[in-house]
Amino acid sequence: MKIREALCQASRALASVGIDEASLEAELLLMHTLGADRAYLYAQLDEQLSGEEAEAFDSLIARRLHHEPVAYITGRREFFGVDFYVDRRVLIPRPESELLVEKTLELMKGRSCLVADVGTGSGAIAISIALNLPQPKIYAIDISADALEVARINSSRYGVENRVHLLCGDMLSPLPEPVHLIVANLPYIKESDLSQLPAEIKTFEPLIALYGGNDGLDRIRELLAQARGKLLPGGYILLEIGEGQGEEVASLAGRHFPGARVELLKDLCGIDRVVMIET
Repeated sequence: MKIREALCQASRALASVGIDEASLEAELLLMHTLGADRAYLYAQLDEQLSGEEAEAFDSLIARRLHHEPVAYITGRREFFGVDFYVDRRVLIPRPESELLVEKTLELMKGRSCLVADVGTGSGAIAISIALNLPQPKIYAIDISADALEVARINSSRYGVENRVHLLCGDMLSPLPEPVHLIVANLPYIKESDLSQLPAEIKTFEPLIALYGGNDGLDRIRELLAQARGKLLPGGYILLEIGEGQGEEVASLAGRHFPGARVELLKDLCGIDRVVMIET
């Protein structure tokens, strides 16, 4: 079978189960199968796939037809311009979370500082900060030892093990010293929304990284309750939130940090995505 034919068949099959970007995903999975980039793929559309290549590609398409995310199938996800290794032990990094990195870089640029990334998962946020700011010492914390193994793979891949310190524990409890900035993408999906999530998320991604309690804010409340003793004077907290949670989280921040400046930062879709607390 020619590459062109394989792509067309795969695209039709993916579209038939409701996958929106069927053609793009078929290309990504074939690129992964062949170890090639898109330029190579389009230059070789009339070349024949070997029997082994066609079988391997069919196997990947079958996994996607069962709604396994492409990131888990290929073992990679781009975040802040960097390819991170991911598997089912960690949440797949989302573009929305890049706002946490952007704001951290803005606030900490040129400073020799301490940063805590709570709920680090794959380490994408902590490592992105380390790759863009040479000064900070970063504590990357997660309650899941399995998730930290993925973060360790990524930290080693990009040579930042000496500045990204992986800590296993709940929230801020393992943090050995106060920091200048706490950044956190905590679970914020409320209970009533769990069943409405796409199959790719609710079937494959770790529930511990998604479920935030009845109103989605349980873990954010816990962090804010612990943060005062873990934050240096004049420090910052950056919290990713879900749509419609901005005002409630801002109110929580005001109760825990009276007098602090609280700001809601919007993502590219104009949705309140990050709560910034300046103490």
